Amino acid sequence: MTNKTHERRSILIINPNSTESMTRGLEPLVDSLNFKETNHTFFTSPTGPTSINDETDAADSARHALPHLLPLLPQHSGFLVACYSKHPLVPLLKSKSPATPVTGIFEASVATALQLIAPDERFGIVSTGKVWEGILSEAVADLLGAGGSARFAGVETTGLTATGLHDAPAEEVRRRMKDAVKRLLRKDGARVGAVCLGCAGMAGMGEMVREACVEELGEEGRRVRVVDGVQAGVAWLEGAVRSDF
Repeated sequence: MTNKTHERRSILIINPNSTESMTRGLEPLVDSLNFKETNHTFFTSPTGPTSINDETDAADSARHALPHLLPLLPQHSGFLVACYSKHPLVPLLKSKSPATPVTGIFEASVATALQLIAPDERFGIVSTGKVWEGILSEAVADLLGAGGSARFAGVETTGLTATGLHDAPAEEVRRRMKDAVKRLLRKDGARVGAVCLGCAGMAGMGEMVREACVEELGEEGRRVRVVDGVQAGVAWLEGAVRSDF
């Protein structure tokens, strides 16, 4: 159980890169969950990478963000690291505040997808640059404790950076997102039941994924769940901060 002294539950949503517009893009997703009894605060790292495009950027962002986060630890009931990676801030914050629930959007989305899919289905991830195909596949194997899980269809990428998802022309983003989803659905032996949005910068792009599923699979595409890691993480933390875990 947390030992915070504030009266109202408070969850801090952490954008470990330094792009404030990306943080603002998360706010409507969190508001739509309608957890009105909990205060949701948003943090953008004051310094560090503007976009986290590989593991080196993730480690660099953790070094920049952590000193600014440490004074905030006593003020919040839970923490969500809004970077779709095996981000170093997740274990760092757990070690600094072991009584406080912490998760990342990667961990939350995988856990949610596994609970949503049927026994004969798999989940997959759509992310940004090609480098994430290997990184996230290894991260899923580490999280599940086994490589080559029968529940995991793999990772497909758009070729855009996290900031590029917002800077590139809208039609280009839509085309690349839908192409990546369709490649995921076409993988051999993959009956994909859930698609995880593999970047915080994909906030609000779930409808593109849904369109691609229907275009590729017809009406059967409507059965595919679209998992947003930010919403999955906030929902998990909401339960955790209400409980005596």
